[in-house]
Amino acid sequence: MIKGTMYVMISCMVVFMINILYMLINKKAINSREKFSTFECGMDLMASLRLPFSLHFYFISIVFLIFDVELMLILPFVFCFKLFNMMSMFLMIYMLVLFIVLGFFYEWWVGLFEWMM
Repeated sequence: MIKGTMYVMISCMVVFMINILYMLINKKAINSREKFSTFECGMDLMASLRLPFSLHFYFISIVFLIFDVELMLILPFVFCFKLFNMMSMFLMIYMLVLFIVLGFFYEWWVGLFEWMM
């Protein structure tokens, strides 16, 4: 029991000494606020965060995610060609592609793809 406690104490002392030596030797000890701030989308976080932000960026990213997931739904059809007959497989793929195309045209009709310049 004493050996285990002694081992823990010596380990903590070694870690503490290594940290102290690191802080003394480190040449980059001058910490600047800008250096350690996060970088988000090219926006300066030191400025006001209440800047107007176009929602078109948000809509485009959501549309991309939706179409990306829908296109990933087509992938299992490739592996299931031998399990189903050809007609039902093409019917399912046709319905999925039709759903994707109708969604695209609806978003175009609503005006999500029109950018204000």
